[in-house]
This record gives sequence, structure tokens and C-alpha cells, in this order.
Amino acid sequence: MTAVLGTRPDREETRVKKPGRWSAPPRPVWEEEPSRVGRAGKGIALGLACLAILFPLWIVIVTSLQTKKTIDEAGGLVVIPKGITFVAYQELLGGGQVQRAALVSVGVTVAGTLFSMAVSVLCAYGLSRSGSLGHRWILMTLLATMFFGAGLIPTYLLVQALGLTDTYLALILPSAVSVFNILVLRAFFMNISQELVDSARIDGAGEWRILFRIVMPLSRAVVAVISLFYAVGYWSAWFNASIYLTDQDMMPLQNVMIQLVQKQERPVGLSAQINTGQLSPLAIQMAVMVLALLPVAVLSPLVQKHFKKGMLTGAVKG
Repeated sequence: MTAVLGTRPDREETRVKKPGRWSAPPRPVWEEEPSRVGRAGKGIALGLACLAILFPLWIVIVTSLQTKKTIDEAGGLVVIPKGITFVAYQELLGGGQVQRAALVSVGVTVAGTLFSMAVSVLCAYGLSRSGSLGHRWILMTLLATMFFGAGLIPTYLLVQALGLTDTYLALILPSAVSVFNILVLRAFFMNISQELVDSARIDGAGEWRILFRIVMPLSRAVVAVISLFYAVGYWSAWFNASIYLTDQDMMPLQNVMIQLVQKQERPVGLSAQINTGQLSPLAIQMAVMVLALLPVAVLSPLVQKHFKKGMLTGAVKG
């Protein structure tokens, strides 16, 4: 028998092609190729899911951009626009209660996110060091708070005793720290190479320098994700303001939106325009909803690329 040089009859040469930017990743050898019916079913299901999400958003945006005449002709919410007008947004952002509430929400979100991230990062870094003082007891205490809570009345009495009622600190401190976020950060910090930390410590670096020069740069993904979680939480929060604040001028945007949707009262400065027929109350309500959704819709795609690395690596490997 003669064998051809350079060939192996019992082994076939395979070439692994790198997936392109828009191509699907290579399938495992045990996974079958999906059928055409399966692909079509997945496409239809995803299309219906996207339609169910985008259609209500489309109605809200379109209705906020319509005149009172168009809204009255449609009998309420508008699906097909007839022209575009920004009168509702001009009135909302031209001063008054809505603009003040938007500024309050922005300030509370920025300050609260910075404070919450500072506390969470420091706590998670301390708990990720196995030799830190009392880290096991502190961790057990934090875990216990995830299953047992004091309740609303003791929390309100504590906030009142500290003199935080009718202050912006009441919108930040009661919900400043999430144990779940601390655990995710801790798991991510523990996955950082210990040899890298030890080498920095041998070179004379202290804990603060290790944290800000080594740990934080390597944890940008999880820090971005947790920051988004805190920011969305502060921006969407309304319950703390409803029980801790009595001054309407201090209310954030979400509480003003609730008042508009429930038609309890109208924002200061818009009653005259609504009563004279220049503005539609429904257009004002939809415009406030768009303003409340806009920051989340803008920030979420920017942090989307970090979700897989930040959440799965920090939560699964820990």
C-alpha cells in the first residue's frame, strides 16, 4: 500500500472560521442546525416582542407631539401623527414645577449614584480581602438584610429622628446601598489576579493605591453596570419622596408625573394654557413621560456592551 505524503486518512482537516461582526458564533458539535421553521418562529417571536415594547412608546411620543385638535379628533391617544408641534415640551421646559422637578431628579440621581458607588466599592473591596478585619461577620450581616427588613414604620421613624424629613438627603440615604450590588462587585474583585495585587504590595503600594490604580481600572465593566443600576433606581424612585417630603417644590419628576397621570393637580404655570384650550392635558402627560424615559433610553445603550462581562463574570464566577 502506498500512502500519500502529507495526508492522514483517519483525520480530516478542519478550518475554524472566525465569526464576523454580525455573524452568529460557531455552534458546538453536539448542537444541531436550526430548521427554517425554527428560524422563522424565532424571528416572528422577536418581532412581536419588539412590537409590544415599541408600539406603546410610539403612541406616547406621537401623542406628546400633537395639537389639541388632533388629540380631540383621535378621541385620546394618537397612533398616526398629523403634523408635529413641540408646544407641550416648550411649556414644560419654559419654567415652573416640571422644570424644577427635572432639575431635582437630575441632582438626586447624580449625587446619589456617586455616593452609592463610593460606599459600595469600598465595602465590596474590603469584603473581597480575606484578611480584612471582621469581613466574614460583616458579610453575614449584609446577607441577613436581604431577607429581613425593619419595615416602613421603623424606617420612617428613623429618618424623622435624624431630621431628614423635607430634605433631599431623605431621597438618597434610605436607599443608598444595595447588598446585591455589593455582592456583585465583591465577586468581581475576588476574580482579579492575586499575584497582581501581591506584586503591587511588594512594590510598596498601599490598599488605596491598589484599589484605584489596579482594581478599579480592571473593573470598569462591572462599575459601569452597577452605576447604571443605581442611576436608574434614583431616577425612577418616587416612594421616598411621597412619604418623606411635603413641600411640592422639592418633588422629583416621577412624583410630578404621577400627579399628572392621576389628574390630582396640574403643574404650576400650565393651568391657564390648559383651561383656555391652547394645550391638551393628555399631551402634557405624555410629554412628561417622555422626559422621564429619555435619560434611561439614552444611557442604557451606552452601557449595554458591559452587561455581559460585568454581570455574568461578577456573579457567576464568584
